[in-house]
Amino acid sequence: MSKKFYVTTPIYYPSAEFHIGHCYTTIIADALARYKRLDGYDVFFQTGTDEHGLKIETKAKENNVTPKEYVDVIIENAKDLWKQLNISYDFFLRTTDKFHEKKVQEIFKKLYDQGDIYKGEYKGLYCVPCESFWTETQVVDNKCPDCGREVQEVTEEAYFFRLSKYQKRIEEFYEQNPDFILPISRKNEMLSNFIKPGLEDLCVSRTSFKWGIPVPFDDKHVVYVWIDALSNYITSLGFPEITPEFKKYWPADLHLVGKEIVRFHAIIWPALLMALGLELPKKVFGHGWLIIDGGKISKSLGNYKDPRFYIKAYGVDAVRYFALREVPFGSDGVFSEKALITRTNSDLCNILGNLVSRTIQMGIKYFDGKVKNTYKNEEIDEDLNAAVKNLKVIIDNKIAELKINEALESIFEVLRKCNKYIDDTAPWLLAKDENNKDRLETIIYNLLESIKVCAILLQAFIPETANKILDSLKVENRNFDSLYQEVDVYDLGKEKPANLFERIKED
Repeated sequence: MSKKFYVTTPIYYPSAEFHIGHCYTTIIADALARYKRLDGYDVFFQTGTDEHGLKIETKAKENNVTPKEYVDVIIENAKDLWKQLNISYDFFLRTTDKFHEKKVQEIFKKLYDQGDIYKGEYKGLYCVPCESFWTETQVVDNKCPDCGREVQEVTEEAYFFRLSKYQKRIEEFYEQNPDFILPISRKNEMLSNFIKPGLEDLCVSRTSFKWGIPVPFDDKHVVYVWIDALSNYITSLGFPEITPEFKKYWPADLHLVGKEIVRFHAIIWPALLMALGLELPKKVFGHGWLIIDGGKISKSLGNYKDPRFYIKAYGVDAVRYFALREVPFGSDGVFSEKALITRTNSDLCNILGNLVSRTIQMGIKYFDGKVKNTYKNEEIDEDLNAAVKNLKVIIDNKIAELKINEALESIFEVLRKCNKYIDDTAPWLLAKDENNKDRLETIIYNLLESIKVCAILLQAFIPETANKILDSLKVENRNFDSLYQEVDVYDLGKEKPANLFERIKED
């Protein structure tokens, strides 16, 4: 049986066009999915959109269209953006998909029939933009603790999920699975802010708007976001039917979410799964925000450019690399065009691009484009060769710990060693003496092997660039099982390779 890896992004709320913050989460998930595929895993990478609720209904009315018409335009735009970013998702779920709506109704009825959902009346504080309910102790000056806008008091008939029933089991699960929520600070926040004060039963239906999935036995109500949206991770696999896909991929290996929705995925979602008698996901990782102009990048604030602007101006892999490399995953980080340019020039242009260009040019100039291993190694080669041989193990460990930026830094550390190796061995001096030809060829071969290994690994992160490099080296087998299979002869052709990246003027 092959190894499996099921990774998800949150399903994004399409109330406005997607921004670089959506791209950040999705690029991370894509890099992990690509890495696992290259490593022989059977991967299921899911993303999608959460399309119901009062906010969408209101936006549609403001634009004189139906809610479905309103979201359709945004979702087509989002799918185009994912295509431009080379996002390799396996499944895109929309909560307006008919199969999902039907399965959500089945899940709701199952929970109701077994007594985990009951009818009552809700009275509380509600934030329309966030579609979140809050208690008096959670709001700050009558404002939502997430977005800072005014909340309103709501009273309506509703169905409730017995979240309080699962408090002890959730606490026990946390104790038994200390790495379930990462970073650890998110786990501590869940315990101190939400679980220890006592979980309250959860409102899971609404009557004040109609844009939602009807409760199957009471169509005055629509299913509220928790059961509708969170269930996407299992309805895509066929649940409540136990399909072959469900047996293969569930439980999810990793839910990637922004830190503002960790509470939903680390408390509400586990309780729902416990009620359904299902295994819990292996890990929930709540990453930080990208900060721009001193605040969170936000659709409602409109403080961002269309990500296509950056893709068009600097290239898709420059955007991907910046998202993956700039910010320690889990922390907040600053997004700026200046930082994107600086990172592109320093790493992609100077370290990677220049190395590939001058190595291939030396292979063409000194060996007519045909380079083999003559095994004339010397002590100076040992550091580089050892670093290359150890690189896959290092990257595996970094990926397992979700230290994506450190994984890339480790690859670029080897690329830096390659550049230093050129300076230390001075091939241009060796080329002046025919007696040094075999030694010179070994040096060029060592560089090409190092570049090949790094490029195969980089396919997960900057796939377009990595494959251009491998094309230049005429490497055919690009999975990790070929990582350390030596190439007999590198056939580089006769033409000078095009630059991978052009230096960007910082003005």
